[in-house]
Amino acid sequence: MRLSTTTVLTLNFFAVLALAGCSTGSSFSAGPGSSAAAPSESALASVPLSSAALAQRLLDDSDLGEGYTHVPQRPTADNDVTVIGCPALERLGSDAATGAGLDFSRKAKASFAYDGGSASEVSEELYSDTAVKLSKGIGEVFDAMVSCPTYQVASGNTVIDMGTQKTAAPELGDEQWSQLLTYSAGGQRSVVKQVAIRTGNVVMVVSGWPGLVDANLEKALAKAQAAS
Repeated sequence: MRLSTTTVLTLNFFAVLALAGCSTGSSFSAGPGSSAAAPSESALASVPLSSAALAQRLLDDSDLGEGYTHVPQRPTADNDVTVIGCPALERLGSDAATGAGLDFSRKAKASFAYDGGSASEVSEELYSDTAVKLSKGIGEVFDAMVSCPTYQVASGNTVIDMGTQKTAAPELGDEQWSQLLTYSAGGQRSVVKQVAIRTGNVVMVVSGWPGLVDANLEKALAKAQAAS
């Protein structure tokens, strides 16, 4: 059995907050699976896109085809999120878990269910900032997560056993990161694949059921790279 959609989305939200919350530095740090060198001069000079421009680059129902249903964005949960047993993630700070201090203000997100199944969802997030900030933020959070193969996350009254495994990242874009996240709670278990790709001054994060992530990753990147 798999965890409910609400639980998985809550944890995906935690991962995204951690990603954004740790991106306030200005030096470059490549993450696990990243194959690129430091951003070029031209990349550093590029102007971040607006949230409205990012939203136009998200996948929509017509891109995905038959069987996919758009899932409206849910209100942000007020529950505190606490990391237990992973010092590297804990060092990112509670601000990342609670949403305070977010640095990537330019962002857009879309989520889809496949064939109406609550366990078969895929979400796409787009962020824009300088290439250096994006590289540092992504690298730090993926480094932290894969440094702890097992740990726990407490969200409200729920404690979830977490497992993180680094996986081979597709050679797309300028930098790439990939991992499998396993959530276990109340006898239920769910596996979510998360792939992040930086292309210039945009980072795309695709998360969800592994098969859906693999099936839609390249078309998502192609649209994310499209000219305004």
